[in-house]
Amino acid sequence: MTAPTLAKLKLKLFTDGADKAQIMDMAKQSWIAGFTTNPSLLKKAGVSDYSAFGRDLVAAVPDRHISFEVFSDDIPEMIAQARVITGWGKNVFVKLPVTTTRGETLYDAVRSLSRDGVKINLTAIFTSEQAERGIAALDGGAASVVSVFAGRLADFGIDYRPIMQDAVARSRQTKNVEIIWASTREVFNVVEADAMGCQIITAPADVLKKLPTLGTKSGAELSLGAVQSFREDAIAAGLRLDVPASRAAE
Repeated sequence: MTAPTLAKLKLKLFTDGADKAQIMDMAKQSWIAGFTTNPSLLKKAGVSDYSAFGRDLVAAVPDRHISFEVFSDDIPEMIAQARVITGWGKNVFVKLPVTTTRGETLYDAVRSLSRDGVKINLTAIFTSEQAERGIAALDGGAASVVSVFAGRLADFGIDYRPIMQDAVARSRQTKNVEIIWASTREVFNVVEADAMGCQIITAPADVLKKLPTLGTKSGAELSLGAVQSFREDAIAAGLRLDVPASRAAE
């Protein structure tokens, strides 16, 4: 597979993170189409006043997708939180997990919210059945996305490709549902997602910042560059080996 250049990528690129400074920095790039957050990222960023953070971020980036997740584990309260979060801005998508911690599914909840005009990001999708039922629940409602955790599946040795391909195919039979390739681990995931026809990928900023180099070097050029860097580092480190004169001449 030949790597495309950044300009030739067909999918939308989202930044995954909750650090406002980093989000504002990435927002300077016209090729960043949106942002995704979750409670774990909010904790890492030290966010405590969720409403203030959310409204502030929407005001700072009013023209691109931003996903904010509910945090309750009670379905009626999750629905109530979703209705609050959606009021933060027209570009807000409300992330709801596919199940509660007790395994109670949220398909009915997202169906109802979506038909009430709430933009949904159905998250923590790990199986084809979850993707199928989630897409069916959202089909015909407001603009929605389904986040398939391809990277985390790969972490456990599970082949994510059939799940992703099936989800993308099903989403393309709808008018309002797109698939997000989530838990991205490396730049090549972007290439994979694009080749698969996935509509969106969300990735950490450190992965996305590498994308301008896509398709700019061949394998031979990368090989030469690696050898040159090894040589330069050896010299810089002052590495020495005493080699017999007869061997050095060989």
